Amino acid sequence: MDAIKKVDILGVPVDRIDMEGALARVKELLDTEGLSAIYTPNSEMVVSAVKDKEFMDILRSGDLVVPDGIGVVYASRIYGHPLPERVAGFDLMVGMLEMLGREGRSIYLLGGKPGIAEKAADNISRRFPGLKVKGTWHGYFKEGEVPGIVEHINSSGAEVLFVALGSPKQEKWIHSNRDRLRVRIAMGVGGSFDVLAGEAVRAPAFFRKIGLEWFYRLVTQPWRAARMLSLPVFVIKVLADSRRRGKK
Repeated sequence: MDAIKKVDILGVPVDRIDMEGALARVKELLDTEGLSAIYTPNSEMVVSAVKDKEFMDILRSGDLVVPDGIGVVYASRIYGHPLPERVAGFDLMVGMLEMLGREGRSIYLLGGKPGIAEKAADNISRRFPGLKVKGTWHGYFKEGEVPGIVEHINSSGAEVLFVALGSPKQEKWIHSNRDRLRVRIAMGVGGSFDVLAGEAVRAPAFFRKIGLEWFYRLVTQPWRAARMLSLPVFVIKVLADSRRRGKK
């Protein structure tokens, strides 16, 4: 691997790192003063960021930005700077929970439908007995409730905040409250609470291994079809951007 540490995917700088390296980086961030943000862009998020400057700026400000989608990994190959592997956000979260449990650290869960974060917290506590779940809050809150939620998170003493509000809402929420939150790490985790609560199932390992998790989701959740339209848009934009860079 060459010395390039980040790969620019349509303007989004993605860390050229594998799962082991990502967890090592998380350990560094835990010992860094202030709040560090972890973002996990996939193809859909990158396309959204191209259209939304605020979202693009937020992703560019991340302290750890990993390729959640296989499309981002394929795009890096087109650019000639291949990312070592897909670092799925859910897998990174689970790896973090294992590490945090071993070290007796603490977390807070924000997001999901009412009751989901609590159920996920119960399952997490059983699975990672050394981990301290300091609090939960569902994702169906109003803007006026945010100061109270931030205070609840801060007063809990949690070191890591997992935010499951969906993208780009979760990333924008983390960024807009970055100066007020007193956790060490905040990470957007999408629908991870549903899986950890036992309310949703991930694609089988076979589909994840060959990069077809998106296809499994499309077949089992056809309502996602409209969102999947961002995939061909992503490919077209990457190919055009790659040719443009090559002409410079």
